Amino acid sequence: MKNKIRFVQGNEVCVEAALYAGLGFFAGYPITPSSEILEHISFLLPQKGGRFIQMEDEISSMCAIIGASLTGLKSMTATSGPGFSLKQEAIGYAAMAEVPCVVVNVQRGGPSTGLPTGVSQGDVMQARWGTHGDHSIVTLTASNHQDLFAMTVEAFNLSETYRTPVILLLDEVVGHMREKLIMPEPGEIPLVERLHTSVKEGTDYHPYLPREDGRLPMSDFGGVHRYNVTGLVHDMWGFPSDDPKIAYGLLRHLVDKIEGHVQEMTHVKEFFLDDAECVLISYGSSARSALHLVENRRARGERLGLLELQTLWPFPAYIVREKCERASYVLVVEMNMGQVLQEVKKALDNPDKVFLANRIDGSFITPSDIRNILRLIQGKGV
Repeated sequence: MKNKIRFVQGNEVCVEAALYAGLGFFAGYPITPSSEILEHISFLLPQKGGRFIQMEDEISSMCAIIGASLTGLKSMTATSGPGFSLKQEAIGYAAMAEVPCVVVNVQRGGPSTGLPTGVSQGDVMQARWGTHGDHSIVTLTASNHQDLFAMTVEAFNLSETYRTPVILLLDEVVGHMREKLIMPEPGEIPLVERLHTSVKEGTDYHPYLPREDGRLPMSDFGGVHRYNVTGLVHDMWGFPSDDPKIAYGLLRHLVDKIEGHVQEMTHVKEFFLDDAECVLISYGSSARSALHLVENRRARGERLGLLELQTLWPFPAYIVREKCERASYVLVVEMNMGQVLQEVKKALDNPDKVFLANRIDGSFITPSDIRNILRLIQGKGV
């Protein structure tokens, strides 16, 4: 048991979980506050038989993991806000070409170079809408190291299942804090492996023809099949097409394969929601302060509860609606100008009962910060 217990930094947890999930290739470029991911992977991944390369910039890093994934390797890159911006065109390419890969964004203050060492959660909407065009995306997060390990593995699992890029949206506090991690045993967390085609060599292979279960079997580049990969609208062979029927079918497929599986992708944690008059909704490191406040005020007789989101996209509106239905008011706790706040308001029949507790100054939001907002709301008799 002692060998399983680690006292580690959050960025190290992300590395250990990626290796557990079967990471085979990493390309990246150093940027605060995610640089430790690159540093630790550069040392550990080659020991596991994987490949590491430091690229010249963020765009090339994203392109490199796309290429490596097409050869059959589970692939990942890591960055922060400015680098995440640079990756967007290639993330769109991965979405269109249905290339599984994981992109870690350890958020910091912005815009531009902003606050390189300050915490923020300002990239929630960028994760959803950063690349152009109609598409869907999967975005996961976590507030503690044990959950971070599980969500990193889940990011790889969802990426391989749905042939899509998956964003792991962390923040500076989660990335740099140190706490206990109990390392799971091999096999303890189920892993999803690449679904390879059973089509034999010399037989017509359709790389973009979904099976009845919606999954698209892949054939590794350099293997027995030749096929086309493009960011253009394409047919089931991968060749460009401007046929409206093909364009419609492809875009509907890209959206529906994710939005149609919201429940399978939704991960949340619930605390004291059965009788909560006030429901706090939070995610990432902000959820730590929210939980501390909830537990403290419950001990004093206040009926507070917490819904911690671990899936941000596709947004789990159905569960937000269900868990907040009986609450007198809802308080969204986040470190931005209210990005998840807007999604919560859209999910509820009465958006006027939804309020925001936030910080945008690069400082960690504390339980006292949240409590001060609660006092204002309660003082207004809401």
